[in-house]
Amino acid sequence: MAEVRPHFVVNASSGGADWAVTAEGPVRLATAAVKHGSRLVHVSSDAVFSGARVHYDETCFPDPVTPYGAAKAAAETGILAVHPEAVVARTSLIIGYGLSKHERAVRELIAGTRDGALFTDDIRCPVHVTDLATALLELASLDAVGIHHLAGADTLSRHELGVLIAKRDGLDVSRLPTGLRAHSTLPGALDVRLDCQATQRKLSTTLRGARQFCTTPA
Repeated sequence: MAEVRPHFVVNASSGGADWAVTAEGPVRLATAAVKHGSRLVHVSSDAVFSGARVHYDETCFPDPVTPYGAAKAAAETGILAVHPEAVVARTSLIIGYGLSKHERAVRELIAGTRDGALFTDDIRCPVHVTDLATALLELASLDAVGIHHLAGADTLSRHELGVLIAKRDGLDVSRLPTGLRAHSTLPGALDVRLDCQATQRKLSTTLRGARQFCTTPA
C-alpha cells in the first residue's frame, strides 16, 4: 500500500472461518487504506445473516449463525469503524464461466465423483461474477459509503441453481441428487434473500438473475 498508494482497493479475500484472516485482516487493510488515502470496497457475504427474517436489506443488522458469518460480520464492523467512508458490499453465491465452486459441484455430483446433494430448502440470490465485479468497480468510482447489497435478481434454491447450470452445460439433470439442509448436520442459514433495490438504484450495472445468466454457455 505504501509503495503503490492506490486510488482504491477492492478486498475480495477470505479465509473462511479463520478469524485472523477473515475478521482481522480486512480491518488491517482498512487501516492502511486510511493511512494512504485510498478508498476501500470490501466484499462481504450473506452469511452474516441467520435467515430468521428471510428478506434482508442494507439496514438490517448482522445476526450470523456460523463462525464464517461471525468473522465476516466482525470485519464489516471493524472496517466501518476505522474507515467510515469505505464500502461494504454483501453478496451471495457467485457463479460464472464454469469456475465457481457451485458449478464444479454440479459437474462432480452428476459425474458421481462427489458425495452429497443439492438442497431444495437452501435459498439464496446467485450473482454472476462479471456483474458483481463490474458493480464493485462502479461503487468504487462513486461517492458511495457504507453497506450495499450486490446479489442476483432471482431467488433460487441450490438445487434449482444446479438444474440451471446443468441445463446450460448440457448435463443430465436427472442425475443431480437432492436433499434437505434442515435434515443435515451442516450449520448455516436456510433462506437468506438480499434485497438489493437501494443499491441497484445507484448503479448502471444490472444485477441479473440466474435464470437469465445461465441461459448462455459457461
